[in-house]
Amino acid sequence: MVEETATEEPREEDRYGLGRERVLAILEAAEAEDAETVNELMEPLHPADIADLLEQVDSSERAAILSVHEIDGDTLSELDESIREEVLELLSPDVLSEAVRELESDDVVDIIEDLEDDQQKVILDALEDNDRLAVEQALSYPEYSAGRLMQREVVAGPEHWTVGEAIDWLRSRDDLPDDFYHLTLVDPRYHPVGNVTLGKILAHKRDVKLKDIAEETFRTIEATEKEADVAYAFNQYHLISAPVVDEDGKLVGVITIDDAMIVLDEEAQEDILRLAGVGDESSLSDKVVATTRRRAPWLAVNLATAIIASLVISLFEDTIAQYVALAVLMPIVASMGGNAGTQSLTVAVRAIATKDLTGSNVLRVIRREVLVGAVNGLIFAVVMGVVGWAWFNAPLLGAVIAAAMVINLVVAGLAGTVIPVVLDRLNIDPALASGTFVTTVTDVVGFFAFLGLAAVVLL
Repeated sequence: MVEETATEEPREEDRYGLGRERVLAILEAAEAEDAETVNELMEPLHPADIADLLEQVDSSERAAILSVHEIDGDTLSELDESIREEVLELLSPDVLSEAVRELESDDVVDIIEDLEDDQQKVILDALEDNDRLAVEQALSYPEYSAGRLMQREVVAGPEHWTVGEAIDWLRSRDDLPDDFYHLTLVDPRYHPVGNVTLGKILAHKRDVKLKDIAEETFRTIEATEKEADVAYAFNQYHLISAPVVDEDGKLVGVITIDDAMIVLDEEAQEDILRLAGVGDESSLSDKVVATTRRRAPWLAVNLATAIIASLVISLFEDTIAQYVALAVLMPIVASMGGNAGTQSLTVAVRAIATKDLTGSNVLRVIRREVLVGAVNGLIFAVVMGVVGWAWFNAPLLGAVIAAAMVINLVVAGLAGTVIPVVLDRLNIDPALASGTFVTTVTDVVGFFAFLGLAAVVLL
């Protein structure tokens, strides 16, 4: 029976990440305090999958697993911040010390920067003197800066070296980082002047000068630079790694592509969560109270904007009372405007984040979105005009809803682009506040246009 199971093709859900059967088996073994079975089941798993497992289960199940299985530093670095502190409290000092000693300095910084002082001290005390100094220096840089993101372990050599000298030096070292892509060339003042890939070093003869095979694309990152700008530079210029310099231009660390991509992913997730009004750090592991606290303020804002829209409707109470069909049709106008505004808004917010929407093309983009709104408005105006006419046998009613549809979709395209641009110019995160403003504009304009035209035309 076991042999037959082993030869079966893995299900689609099991090809990447965790399979449901494995998770259930691990939980069952952990409950039974069967450390041997838990370790056997978890041994093939990637640290990211182990982190996912700990994030998916509840607190008691998490404690049961950690009581019989020792996680390593790579798993700690993969954990979501929302449960990392809880996991650290469950680890014994010996296990924690062993785990953090395995990590590069940038991963240690990522783990401890959001912890309380007492927990930070526990981890720092577990490090060797040199590693602790590197982490403390990184923590001295501003939060979300390149200095926090970089790793202090740098592979660097003088610019006059040859390929042979570099290879001999690399082979003689026993303290090289686990993963690195470049040897950074420095001048006598320890200023980085170029990068040479390991592939080029291995592909050239020993007497070739390193500076002759250095990368054409070379950029340095200032330690105080925002990590979002660092991630943009990596993505824009296709960097693999980049040296980090202090205020004097001296080499202090290096940022690699994996760290930059993590930042890009986090920025994208933050934008999505903020657009939905659920906070920028929400996750499935959050407690009820924390989740409620994050969402309630935006629900309150939405309630306020809904009241504003209702006040507009109240201005036309007599019109609606005389023509009940308006109450049936008016949500359609507002809904279409809201959806169209969200489409434009999403494109604009992402373009601002990637620096594709700038002062040089903003007018062209606004004009395009307005024209798209006008074209879509005309298309759906014809549809709703016919529907309104046929439904209520009232040609003028069809004309009114058609005109209101065009007006609201044009305004939606305009608001969905202009509002995030204006907020960005005011140094307000467009992803955080744009949705509420755009929805308010489309609701108010939609109701006012529809009911106002109805009051003029139908009564």
